[in-house]
Amino acid sequence: MLGERIVFNGLNSEKMFSSETVPLPELAPGEILVKVRLASICMSDVHTTTGQRVEPTPSVLGHEAVVEVVAHRRPESDLMKGDRLTFSIADSCAKCEFCLKGLSQKCTKLFKYGHAKLSDGSGFNGCYASHIIIRSGTHVVKIPNIIFDRCAAPINCSLATVMCAMEFVPKIKNGRAFVQGDGMLGLYTSVVLHELGYETVYCSGNHIQRSQFITRFGAVPLYNVNYEILIEETNKIDVVVEVCGVSNVVNDGIKLLKPGGLYLFLGMVHPHSDLHITGEQIIRKCLMIKGIHNYAPRHLDQAVDFLVKTIDKYPYEEVVGPTYDLSDLQNAIKIATEKTYARVLVKPNMK
Repeated sequence: MLGERIVFNGLNSEKMFSSETVPLPELAPGEILVKVRLASICMSDVHTTTGQRVEPTPSVLGHEAVVEVVAHRRPESDLMKGDRLTFSIADSCAKCEFCLKGLSQKCTKLFKYGHAKLSDGSGFNGCYASHIIIRSGTHVVKIPNIIFDRCAAPINCSLATVMCAMEFVPKIKNGRAFVQGDGMLGLYTSVVLHELGYETVYCSGNHIQRSQFITRFGAVPLYNVNYEILIEETNKIDVVVEVCGVSNVVNDGIKLLKPGGLYLFLGMVHPHSDLHITGEQIIRKCLMIKGIHNYAPRHLDQAVDFLVKTIDKYPYEEVVGPTYDLSDLQNAIKIATEKTYARVLVKPNMK
């Protein structure tokens, strides 16, 4: 069986992307061969292709996708050919110190889909391809029929990461939260906080066209026109969640937090994230600051469950943008870079 993959050769190569059609390797014990039904472009891939972060090359990028089982070598599982799946973006050993204490995303033998060199493993390690070979230590979850592919594709990055973050969020009567960022992470964070019972959830950002979605996800949109609310909310916010990737918002977040408040960092996963704060700012307000990076298998289960329970209440499908054929990946990434849509989609063999 042949598979197609779009190889990222690096920014300085003569051709940044190239298409290859090569034989799919045989499965090893515990592996699953899946075909990609639909992939979504995460901003981390945009950062890689614009030079804001460095990944090994050549590689197949892409880690967000809904996939379909073709064959597998997991005899103990109930997987069937044709099952739709989402999968953990990280493969782990389940034996090391970090796996055993619930931090499998920091496994000492960690492998991350869409972030690995082509020669590391099967060569079908990323979602910008017709197929992926899912490794033996990767958690998979079946996608119920109620969830369409357009909603399922981003589950295994943005939504699962948000579920990990929410483990640290206290349940507070009449709670007030502030979400810094109106991308997919920001929209998901807003709706989960709303469902947790937070009375007021603010969501700030730069893409005012998303304000309608923020409102429909249960939050109050904040843009230049109503930023004066920041002054009114100083020292009144229980939880601030940074999901914008911009470090200069942190001082605003600290001002907003009430004494004893919680600050979660999710978005600043890049080297250009120096923090211009003092220890005094944190100590005097008795703040807790927590970094969240990726997630553990249980959070993927929680993400699917959450979507099933809320799929009819919120406009998940509407916030996702157009679909491009896999062969047009470079143009799709260009559209994603413009940030008109929370996500841009890629589908193999669309033409």
